[in-house]
Amino acid sequence: MGIYEELQARGLIAQVTDEDEIKELVNTGKATFYIGFDPTADSLHVGHFMALCLMKRLQEAGNKPIALIGGGTGYIGDPSGRSDMRSMMTPETIQHNCDCFKKQMSRFIDFSEGKALMVNNADWLLDLNYIDLLREIGPHFSVNRMLTAECYKQRMEKGLSFLEFNYMIMQSYDFYMLFQKYGCNLQFGGDDQWSNMLGGTELIRRKLGKNACAMTITLLLNSEGKKMGKTQSGAVWLDPNKTSPFEFYQYWRNVADADVLKCIRMLTFLPLEEIDKMDSWEGAQLNAAKEILAFELTKLVHGEEEAQKSQEAARTLFSQGAAADMPTTELNEEDLTDGNIDILSMLVKSGLVPSKSEARRAVQQGGVAVDGEKVEDIHATFAGEDMAGEGIVLKKGKKNFRKIVMK
Repeated sequence: MGIYEELQARGLIAQVTDEDEIKELVNTGKATFYIGFDPTADSLHVGHFMALCLMKRLQEAGNKPIALIGGGTGYIGDPSGRSDMRSMMTPETIQHNCDCFKKQMSRFIDFSEGKALMVNNADWLLDLNYIDLLREIGPHFSVNRMLTAECYKQRMEKGLSFLEFNYMIMQSYDFYMLFQKYGCNLQFGGDDQWSNMLGGTELIRRKLGKNACAMTITLLLNSEGKKMGKTQSGAVWLDPNKTSPFEFYQYWRNVADADVLKCIRMLTFLPLEEIDKMDSWEGAQLNAAKEILAFELTKLVHGEEEAQKSQEAARTLFSQGAAADMPTTELNEEDLTDGNIDILSMLVKSGLVPSKSEARRAVQQGGVAVDGEKVEDIHATFAGEDMAGEGIVLKKGKKNFRKIVMK
């Protein structure tokens, strides 16, 4: 089985421009391909995970990845999947985020001599002359066709700025430049990027008379059709300082039964034959599958030692109700009233619920416990001195835990 067939079997391929050509390129290791990452934060997140795994798979099959950091397009912001305009970033913020990305990507991609590249589109976009760009690139883009693109449709209702309207042209220009500078013949991206990617292949064809290909990756959606990688407290980050290895592990350990085997197939590097045997798993076996998923992905992002620690901590947590490495919330004297804190405030401050009304509901439904003891009184309070040292363990539902300690 070639790498293209494996990607198909894992359910990773959404759309392609020329299947036979792409299959030939990647199966023979002749693809120089790129995926773009806009530096909108100082860490990559689970939404980038699929792309990073794809780059790793293709590099291991002999192909050459180019990680394109959007230092230039970051000044504009991609309207795809957005109902509002992205905030503008300073050059210093963009550069800091780019530096953070490379460090995280190195866990997936071998950037040693000749094996992969990391380039920044600021190198060519920031020095563009506006009149030259209009004359050189403008005639090759139809406004009518651009307005039919999915990435613009949802922004049209609230108002699409001219700034954002240029994003497709900038991304297309990236592919055009990478094709010329580095022989990049293939672009990968999320399925919501299809219109932008076609713009690039068309620009190369019109300007250079050459053929370049594009392929979109299936978006990582749960069984309800929502993008995965979000929690009540926000995105699941790859930076251990923003999402701890334990929290990262727990996110995957807690995926829905309907999603676990799909995630194993799409995201892990386990052999397909091994995964195929799991297709008939049900009941308690699905919990074992979730442990496999969580361990494999935590190992990929944080290393085997952290994966092992997180797995042991999770197992201890479920068997004994406590674990040294579980997420921790620190309280200070300002959080206390007369030396105590009530259960509803503690649930909100821990991030286990977003509001006191939801905290009240969780207690009334019997889903809250402190150190293994169910809390049934919504007025229950706990002394700050009880949270000194090792602290206490606050639990909501079956799988959500926080250690509460005093600073």
